[in-house]
Amino acid sequence: MPKVFITRQIPDVGINLLKEKGYEVIVGPEGPTTPEEVLTGAKGADAIVAVLTEKIDKAVMDAAGPQLKVIANYAVGYNNVDVPAAKEKNIMVTNTPGVLTNAVVEHTIALILAVADRIPEADKYCRDGKFIAWGPKLLLGADITGKTIGIVGFGRIGSEIGRKMKSAFDMKLLYNDVKRNEELEKSTEAIYLELNDLLSQSDFVSLNVALTPETTHLINAGNLRLMKLTAYLINTSRGPVIDEKSLVAALQAKQIAGAALDVYEKEPQIEPELLQMDNVVLAPHIASATEWTRNKMAEMAAQNAIAILEGQTPPNPIPEMI
Repeated sequence: MPKVFITRQIPDVGINLLKEKGYEVIVGPEGPTTPEEVLTGAKGADAIVAVLTEKIDKAVMDAAGPQLKVIANYAVGYNNVDVPAAKEKNIMVTNTPGVLTNAVVEHTIALILAVADRIPEADKYCRDGKFIAWGPKLLLGADITGKTIGIVGFGRIGSEIGRKMKSAFDMKLLYNDVKRNEELEKSTEAIYLELNDLLSQSDFVSLNVALTPETTHLINAGNLRLMKLTAYLINTSRGPVIDEKSLVAALQAKQIAGAALDVYEKEPQIEPELLQMDNVVLAPHIASATEWTRNKMAEMAAQNAIAILEGQTPPNPIPEMI
């Protein structure tokens, strides 16, 4: 009987799919699993369903043993998995692409609206009993319609953010990616620019790249200085894409108008200064947190694991495995 280790609790639909196959299913705790718990749970596993908060490195793969066949990541990103080690050991790595797109796009747009219209500030203002009367200068925000949005990372999520912001708010659309996509340029009317040019011309910058060595600190002290004083930075990709200390310094120096963040460089830790800033909107990594999306992610992760355990091609191997 194959053993499947799920590093922490995921929606029941995924767990039940695995149990219905007759597998031995070991599920970690509701909260984050310690490295020691991951090593213990992985022992003897034929498959690991990993949540992005748990690192699956060579030590975990060694602990599982030579029968480990698949690491099914419960996420689109897979920077928590040591992919070279998995390839060396002939272990398949899969993810859950596509299904998160709508939820992340909607969440990103919500963050843009929230930071531009100062919604969290306004909510706190009311709850603190400060709303005494309407005023001509009360909590003035930034316009969105007709402004320019720069999308860094123009894949499924980035391009859909661009489409929706253009159609809903008539925004001018700029993008940067590792390579140009002329077909998407035609369908979205997006203009390709080098990163620094995009940063200098955008009123809103949305980060939608995968975390790689090349994208770590992609946004840093040097290029934050290129942004408009009235610009906003939005990140729903991975925290280390931004040098968080440099972002704090840029906000303190009023080099940019504000930021909206769903992810953090040393997650779940957040730079203390960010917590004190009214022009920063913070969310606890919930861009994909809708019931349908999280259930579908669990289903996809389980299906990927089942396919490998039954000697089939998984629906969603990561690109490095193709």
